[in-house]
Amino acid sequence: MRKNLLIIFLLISQILFSQADCSSALSVCGNSSITYSPTGIGAVNENLGGCLITGEHNSIWYKLTIATGGTLTFDLVPNDPDADYDWAIYGPNVACGSLGSPIRCNAATVIGVGPSTGLNMTSTIVDAPGGSLTPYCKYLDVLPGQTYYLYIDNWVGAASTTMAPFSLTWGGTAALASPFTDPAIQPHPFVPPGVPAANPADPREVIICNSPAVFDFSTLTAGILNANPNFQITYHTSQNDALSGASPILTPIIVNTTTTYYFSIHYQDPANPNNPINSCRQVGAFKFKLGNITGNNVSLFACNNNNAGTAAFDLTTAAVFGDPTAVKKYYPSLNDLNAGTNEILNPSAYVSAEATVYVKIISQLGCIGTGMIYLKFYPVVVVNDAILRSCFIEGASSTASFNLTAASVTIQAPVTKKYYPSLTDAVNGTNEIATPSAYIASNGVVYIKVFNSNNCFAVAKVTLAVLPPVKSTVLTDKTICMEDTTTLDAGPGFDSYLWSTGATTQAITNVSVGTYWVKLKTGECITTQEVKVYASEQPVISNIDISTNTITVTVNGGTPPYQYSLDNINWQTSNVFSNVPRGDSQVYVKDSYDCDPIDITVVVPNLINVITPNNDGINDVIDYSALANKQNLILSIFDRYGNKVHQADKTNGYKWDGTTNGSKKVPTGTYWYSVTWNENDKKNTPVKFSSWILVKNRD
Repeated sequence: MRKNLLIIFLLISQILFSQADCSSALSVCGNSSITYSPTGIGAVNENLGGCLITGEHNSIWYKLTIATGGTLTFDLVPNDPDADYDWAIYGPNVACGSLGSPIRCNAATVIGVGPSTGLNMTSTIVDAPGGSLTPYCKYLDVLPGQTYYLYIDNWVGAASTTMAPFSLTWGGTAALASPFTDPAIQPHPFVPPGVPAANPADPREVIICNSPAVFDFSTLTAGILNANPNFQITYHTSQNDALSGASPILTPIIVNTTTTYYFSIHYQDPANPNNPINSCRQVGAFKFKLGNITGNNVSLFACNNNNAGTAAFDLTTAAVFGDPTAVKKYYPSLNDLNAGTNEILNPSAYVSAEATVYVKIISQLGCIGTGMIYLKFYPVVVVNDAILRSCFIEGASSTASFNLTAASVTIQAPVTKKYYPSLTDAVNGTNEIATPSAYIASNGVVYIKVFNSNNCFAVAKVTLAVLPPVKSTVLTDKTICMEDTTTLDAGPGFDSYLWSTGATTQAITNVSVGTYWVKLKTGECITTQEVKVYASEQPVISNIDISTNTITVTVNGGTPPYQYSLDNINWQTSNVFSNVPRGDSQVYVKDSYDCDPIDITVVVPNLINVITPNNDGINDVIDYSALANKQNLILSIFDRYGNKVHQADKTNGYKWDGTTNGSKKVPTGTYWYSVTWNENDKKNTPVKFSSWILVKNRD
C-alpha cells in the first residue's frame, strides 16, 4: 500500500454524525486502519438480521469496494473494558433497505481491553450468535468491483451509554479500492496547507496577516492538489461536514485564529460519475495563525573612506527581519515607502552620507512590515601628510633609498598600511609598491593607504626629499712641482672626515702628487669628494738660436712667465743671453711654479769670418766637424741673394772650401751661413747658429 498519502482521515474519534445509517455509510478507501468510538444510532434503526436480533445500540456503517480480488480479513480491537462489539457484513453488491441476511455475522461476547473480533484465515464459522465465545469468523473471498457493507455495534446492554473506541485493521490478499492508493489516479502526493504547528499533533497553520481577516480558501487549492488531476477540494467548518462533503465554504469568509477549519479531497472519475471511489475522501484540519511581521530598526556602518563624506552601504546585510525568504524593498524616505516611489534599486552598493533608509518587508505569506536602517560611518581614519628625507645614492645622486614604512602618518592603532606611487593608485588599490622599506626614488611624492580594523582607509601624502651631496667648497685640485708636497684642507662645518690616507682630520699635510678622496659626513649623509694633486707641467726648450755670441732661447709648455739663467743662480726674465763665450754653456729655464729648472747644454761655436781657399794651409776652409757628435748637423752657405751655394754634412766632413758643387770657386765676397743640429738631450732640442763669412778667392 502506498505510503505517500497526505492524511487518511477516516480516523474518526468520538463524534456523533449521520454516518450511523447504511444509506450514509462511510467509504473505506484503501486498506487503511480505522479508529472510531461509536455512540448511539443513526436516523434509521436498521433491520440487521442474522446473529444481530436486538437492533442497533452504538453503531457505525462502512462501505467497502474491492479493487484487487483475494481474501479479506480484519481485526477489530476495543480498548475499553466495558466494550462488547458485534458486527455484520452484507453483500456483495446489495443496497441499503434490502441488505438481506449478513454473509458474516458475529455477536459473540467480546468484552474488555484486548479481546478482538473479526475475520481471519483459520475460522470456519460464518455466523456467531449472541453468547457465543467464538470471536472470529471465516475470511471472505472477494472479487474486483464488488461492494460490501460492514456494520459495527458496541452492544453493552440496552441501557449502556459507554463510548468505547475501537481500532480496525485490514488483512488478507485483497485490496480495497481508493483513488488515493492508485498512482495512475494520484501521481503526486497531496501537500497540506500551511506549516506544521509547534505541537505536531495540532492542526497545521496557515498564516494570515490580520485577525479577523477575509480569506479566500480557494487560494489554497492548487497547492494542496499539487497537479493531481480529477481531484476536487472543498473547505468546511466541521469535521463531520468535511467527511461527508456537506456545507462547503464557497466564498471568502471572515476567519480567525481560534477556529479549526477542514479541507476535504475527493476524486471525481471523469468517465464514471457513479464510480464508488468517488465517495472516498481525505480530510485534513488546519487553523489560521497571525503572521503579522515587525521589522527591526538597525544601524548599518560603512567606511567613509578618505573622509569623502559618503560611503557604500550594503543595505541587504541589515538585519531588519529574520526570515531570509522575505522580500525587502528600500526607500530613502517614509513617504517614498508608503507611495512606492523612488525605490533604491542598488541596495547592495548604496552610496550615501549618514542618513536613514526605510525598508518595506514582505513575508513569504504576503504580510508587510517596516524597518529602518540608520546609515552611519565607522570612525574615520585620521592621517597626516609627512616628509621623508633620505641621503642620496652615490653614483645616482638625484635618487635615494626611502624607508616608506618609517613615515609617521597616523597615531591611530592598530592600522595596516599599503604604499602607492600615485593618489589614483592608492584609491583604486593598483600598482602597490612591493618593497616600501627600500623604495628608490628622486624628489617627489608617494601615498600611504592606511586601513583601520574596520577596513576603512584614508590616504596620506608623503613628500620625498633627496638629501644631495654636501661637498667642501674649499677643497680643490692643486698643481705642485713634482718634487714638492702640499696640504689638502676640506674646510670646517662637517660632522666627520675620513681621508683615503686613513686620516680623520679636517686637513692632511705632506701630500704629494696623486689622487685622494675624503668622506665628508653631514648629519647621516656621507659625501665622497675626490681631489687631485697634479704635477705642474714642465716647460720645454723648443729651440736655441745662436747668433755670434748671442743665445736666444725659445720655450713652450709649463706656466709662464718663464725665468732664464746660465748659472742656476742668477735669473732673468729675458730669453736672450748676450756676450756668451765660445764653447759649451748651460742654459736653465723654469716657469712660474718655480720648480726645479730644466737645463740644456748649448755650444757656441768658434767664430770663423774669413777664409782664403788658396791651399796654403791657412784659413783654407770653414770646418764644423768639431760638432760632428750632434744630431742632424748641417752647415748651409747662402749668397747675398739667399741662394744656397753649399751644404756641408757628414758626407763632406762638415767643411766648405769656398767652392760650389765641389769644384767651382765662388766669387770673392761675403756669404751667410747657418749651422743647425739637435742637441743630444731628451727633447732633441734644435739649435741654430748663424753668422757670415768673407771668402777671398784668388785666381
